[in-house]
Amino acid sequence: MFIVILNYTAPLEEIDRHLEAHNAWLEENYAAGHFLASGRQDPRTGGVVLARAADREALGRVLALDPFGIAEVATHTVIDWRPSRASTEAQWLLQQ
Repeated sequence: MFIVILNYTAPLEEIDRHLEAHNAWLEENYAAGHFLASGRQDPRTGGVVLARAADREALGRVLALDPFGIAEVATHTVIDWRPSRASTEAQWLLQQ
């Protein structure tokens, strides 16, 4: 499992111009089973995606298609994460 941190590198006005395409990309990857959760950071400086992929290289291929990255308005930081404990409500994380 991976945590992907998106950091905006452009003003929000520029981010917003690419938001519809970015949201479509998110939906495609939810449908493909690559993404488990996502959302904006608060304050709005980027976003976070909880992702699953066979390996970092496979995830890199998915991230390369993010319209934010293509437009060079955001960067991606990937954290390889192996949860080892979870609350009762989040036990499903241990099965990923």
